Amino acid sequence: MIIQKFGGMAMQSEASRKHCILHIRNAIRQYNKAVIVVSAMGRAGDAYATDTLITLTSAFKSDSKAKDLVAACGEMIAAAVISAELERTGIENKLLYGQSIGLETSENFGDAEVQAVHTSAIEKALDETSCVIIPGFQGTTAEGDITTLGRGGSDLTAALLGAALKAQFIEYYKDVPGVMTYNPKENADAVLISKLTYPEFHQLLNNSHPIVQKKAAETAEQHHLTLHIRNTFSMDQGTLIVPAIHHGSSDILSTR
Repeated sequence: MIIQKFGGMAMQSEASRKHCILHIRNAIRQYNKAVIVVSAMGRAGDAYATDTLITLTSAFKSDSKAKDLVAACGEMIAAAVISAELERTGIENKLLYGQSIGLETSENFGDAEVQAVHTSAIEKALDETSCVIIPGFQGTTAEGDITTLGRGGSDLTAALLGAALKAQFIEYYKDVPGVMTYNPKENADAVLISKLTYPEFHQLLNNSHPIVQKKAAETAEQHHLTLHIRNTFSMDQGTLIVPAIHHGSSDILSTR
């Protein structure tokens, strides 16, 4: 099976989501089972973007629990939208949310730590259908309260589930061709890098806007996962991030 993670620009409009659906259809054909993790739709200023939702009231500044609840709504909206659009095109799927996602976290609202990954609901859904939709960026406490995983947390969702479900690949879909030698907006000589090891990849993540969240990349490396960074709007191959060895897993993934 495969994990596919689609970012906010991929989810922004019905036209952009058609590209997502094409990638999802191809993944199901090739790998049989696919778990789809989605970010909120668009960027700050767009109606359902996280940065828009958390500005609905200044009261969120003093209520982190309420702020997390509304922040998580962006991904849940995106998940519901892509689930319905997949069904319309004939791709049956199961939408999971809340505790069914299986990410049990601390009560540090706004930047919660994942303490355990429970995959039973996802595994049951995969037994029933070939495609499972997961809103990223969020987990729940042991009491069931919704928490968020910090900036770029949907990337971490994909990495944690990829490790727990032993995915063959995790595909991160972005609005760039893959990992480039330079920022193409700043240097016209930038070219695509087709393959990187994790140490090489980490060197390129030392900036304020990494192509994949640093914690997600570290989690993926720890579990010897292969990442595939691709452009949402093309079928080009993008960049592979490959581990040097393949063994072991951490205790966090042992709870089912």
